[in-house]
Amino acid sequence: MFVKTYFLGIVVILCVATALLTGSTVFQKTPPPASSSTDFDRKTFGEYWFKGKAEISTYALQQAHYGALNPGEAVLVFVTEDFRTDTQVKLDKEENRHKSTPVLKLNAIHRIVTGIYDYSIYTSVFTPIDPALFPQTLKVSTTSQDWCGHTFTQLNYQNNGYKVTGRSYFEDNVSEDYTSEKALLEDEIWTRLRLTPSRLPLGSINIIPGTKTARLRHQKIAPMAAMASMEPYKGNVFPGKSLKVYKIAYAEGRILQVVFEENFPHRITGWEDTYPSRGKLLTTRAIHKKTLLSAYWTQNAPENRSLRDTLQLQ
Repeated sequence: MFVKTYFLGIVVILCVATALLTGSTVFQKTPPPASSSTDFDRKTFGEYWFKGKAEISTYALQQAHYGALNPGEAVLVFVTEDFRTDTQVKLDKEENRHKSTPVLKLNAIHRIVTGIYDYSIYTSVFTPIDPALFPQTLKVSTTSQDWCGHTFTQLNYQNNGYKVTGRSYFEDNVSEDYTSEKALLEDEIWTRLRLTPSRLPLGSINIIPGTKTARLRHQKIAPMAAMASMEPYKGNVFPGKSLKVYKIAYAEGRILQVVFEENFPHRITGWEDTYPSRGKLLTTRAIHKKTLLSAYWTQNAPENRSLRDTLQLQ
C-alpha cells in the first residue's frame, strides 16, 4: 500500500540517486531563471550559431617542438550541437533529448612538420552554452599521431572533477586512468572566448594545461598555478579590429596568449605560447588566415575542393 501511494516520489528519488551515483552531469547546478542563464543576446547568438553551419578558420602555424620552430597549419572548427550529459556523446536519438544540452563544440586540428616526418594533433572540446546551468566543460578528447605511433587523452567531467583516460604507444604512459580535481581547462579557453569572454577568470587561478601541450611536453594532466589577465591587444602581429588578449602566465614560466575580437562573435585571430624546448625559449604562434561559414559535412564531393583554396588550406 505504501509503495502504491508514494510510487511517483520513490521513482524520482531513485532516478536522482542513480544519476548522482553514476556521476551524471545532468545535475551540475539547479536550473536558474531563463532570463539570467546567459550573458549574451540570445537572438544575436542564435542568428550566428544556430543556422546549420559551422565556422571554419585557418591559421598559419609555427609550432615549438624539439628545440625548433616547425612549420604547419591549424584549423579551428566551431559548431553548435546537442550533447548527451550522461554518456557525453553527440545526441542522435530524439527520444533522448531530455538528457542533452546544447554545446559549442570546437574541433582544433594542428598539423606540423618536424624534419622528415609530421604530426597531426586533433582536439575536441564540448562546452555547454548555458554556463549558469552547466558551469564546467563536459568533455575534452585529444589524439596525436606521428610516425612513431599515436596517443589518446580524454577528460570527462564526473563527480565534481575530471576523469582522465590516457592510452599511448609509448611505455611510460601506455595506460592511464585517474581523476583530476576541477579547474579551468586551458582547452576550453577558446570556446569560452567565443561564448562569453567576460566569464573567464582573472587573477590567481588554477588551470589544467591543454592536452596538446601536455602531450608535446610529456606532462601529466593536473591543475597548475597561474595568473590570468585580459586587456586590449597592443601589438601588430595579429590582424583585426578592437582586439583583446587573454593571457595565462603559468607559475612554471610558460606564457599563453590568445588574441580575439572584443565584439561578437569574438573571432579568434591567433595565439602565442612561450615555453622552453630543449633548453631554448621558443614561441609557438598561430596567425589567422581565412574564415568560412559552411555546412561542410554536405560539401564532400570533388567539386567542393575549391573551398579548400578559399580557406588557404595546404
